[in-house]
Amino acid sequence: MITVDFKKTGLKPGQKVLDIGCGSGRHVAAAYQHPKVVAIGTDLSFQDLAEARERLLLHDRLGEHGQGAWGLNVANITALPFARHAFDLVICSEVMEHIHDERAAAAELFRVLKPGHPMVISVPRYFPEWVCWQLSDEYHMANQGHIRIYRQKRLVSLFENLGLQLIGSHYAHSLHSPYWWLKCLVGPTREDSRPVNVYHRFLTWDIMQKPKLTRFLDRLFNPLFGKSLVLYFMK
Repeated sequence: MITVDFKKTGLKPGQKVLDIGCGSGRHVAAAYQHPKVVAIGTDLSFQDLAEARERLLLHDRLGEHGQGAWGLNVANITALPFARHAFDLVICSEVMEHIHDERAAAAELFRVLKPGHPMVISVPRYFPEWVCWQLSDEYHMANQGHIRIYRQKRLVSLFENLGLQLIGSHYAHSLHSPYWWLKCLVGPTREDSRPVNVYHRFLTWDIMQKPKLTRFLDRLFNPLFGKSLVLYFMK
């Protein structure tokens, strides 16, 4: 499930991309498919990084890459082990809602990004996330600890105060919002709910097959209840 629209980033051959909180490597792998790109993923979870490694190795075996390079490491977003101005593109997707010290995290993202280059931040959108919190008291802790719900204005201000300029935004994954609402209704940690499991299979099929109808419906409903808010900044 790719949240970032790489076309909006202007990513060029040979550039270096950092994906903070890369999880199982969806955006690292997507960046790695661009020509000569060096794609680096970081996360606090060694297990997630192991899954990301397997994903990237699969891309290597299938030849689904841009003949660049990739790397993974364990790192904390509030103390990144990279030099100042090290990256041409910084991606932070669905991470900031987990971070207690949001200002320190934002400052680190700003520090490692080159001047004149883009940063992409995505978080759960306010309304769909608010519905989840209303439906389930345990949702925000069950999903690896969501400690806040961002309104767009607050998130934009956090990064603009560092010197970044907002250059674009959109919503994503509207078909995923009802899935999370359904999970919250039955219990976010339950694995035996048939309706939830059926919906999950549908979403997996949709991600893999990308049929035109569901892609159209996703774009149609994104302005109404897209699950993610995606912001594009320039340093």
